[in-house]
Amino acid sequence: MNDSPGWATPGSAPSDGQEAAIPRPSAPQDGGAPTGQWSSEQPPPGQWSPPSNPGSGPGNRPPAPGWGGGPQRPDWGMKPPAAKPGVIPLRPLGLGEILDGSVSALRTHWRTALGFSLAVSVVVQIAVTLMQRYLLPKPTTVDPNANGTEALRQASESARTTLLSLAPASLLTMIATLFTASIVTVVISRSVLGRPVTLSDAWAEARPRILPLIGLTLLVALITATVMTVGVGPGLLVGAEAGAALALLGFTAACVVILWLQVSFALAAPALMLERQSILAALRRSAKLVRGAWWRTFGILALTYLIVFLVSFLVSIPFGVVAVIADGTDISEFFESGGPSLGWPFLIITGIGEVVVSTLLYPFVAGVMALLYVDQRIRREALDLDLARAAGLPGHDADTPRS
Repeated sequence: MNDSPGWATPGSAPSDGQEAAIPRPSAPQDGGAPTGQWSSEQPPPGQWSPPSNPGSGPGNRPPAPGWGGGPQRPDWGMKPPAAKPGVIPLRPLGLGEILDGSVSALRTHWRTALGFSLAVSVVVQIAVTLMQRYLLPKPTTVDPNANGTEALRQASESARTTLLSLAPASLLTMIATLFTASIVTVVISRSVLGRPVTLSDAWAEARPRILPLIGLTLLVALITATVMTVGVGPGLLVGAEAGAALALLGFTAACVVILWLQVSFALAAPALMLERQSILAALRRSAKLVRGAWWRTFGILALTYLIVFLVSFLVSIPFGVVAVIADGTDISEFFESGGPSLGWPFLIITGIGEVVVSTLLYPFVAGVMALLYVDQRIRREALDLDLARAAGLPGHDADTPRS
């Protein structure tokens, strides 16, 4: 059995956007009658059941096969059901199948995927909590009555403090997401074939790709920052009211370009992990796979992140309420300019909530990305044939020609 599902060697399809042909049933090889004709051997007379429908008898047409209880006959025009050796059927996937496939893979391999995600989330959250308590600067107080130069100075100081507070946590979260995504991508690649995978196996396969994956993420972030700078920069340099209008226009255009790039590059990480592509080759590969399916990819990603937002919100609410009660913080302090002084109970309880959210949602998003990649390759490159062959399904051995 071939252990390679064809990740590194993309299959060939008749053309982009076309599915591979489905083999039709062949004519009998033993000299029997061709498909669609009556056999020479007929049942003996007297063994047909009498018609059960009222009014049926001599002179009345019997019901057509498959209608009104008549005898069924196979419909050779229908496609046979797709094989499903793992969490998804080996055919182009629908939205529900992609979302359900991600959940099914995590449920099947929860010790590997969720266990690793839990360990990473706990380590990251402990580091973030300690930084919030001891290292990060306290929020600056902004005087609502200040105006002119003083108001601008306070606003700039508050923005700088906020960025310094968010940057370390964002960096740690990004690293945790990358580690989780690398493991989950390997888990998905095995789950599609219905194969078991242990954490040691997944880590051994993912470890050589961690640094390229970090480089890919940093490059995409750099491209995003460059596009935003080019869009907003000219308006900030001009200044005054005309400059503000130009900056707003540039910001809007930059957001559109960034959104287009983010969707186009959404499949770069799975391509880098599974095909062992370089960083630039993975970006080109993702853009090629998404081309012609941008809106579909955007819709699936938008729904995925909407689910992530709703689940995060619903999970965070009870933890936040309990944290405020346990910390003895007055709700009104959250609306003051300086913000509340958060104690250990608040930080620990909200940290537990963040661990729960990240443990469940980071692998889910990574699984959706990986299955989107598989789906696009099935649609464009007939990857389902390579996957069926790698899974050892009957009729898909190495000697079977591709359709």
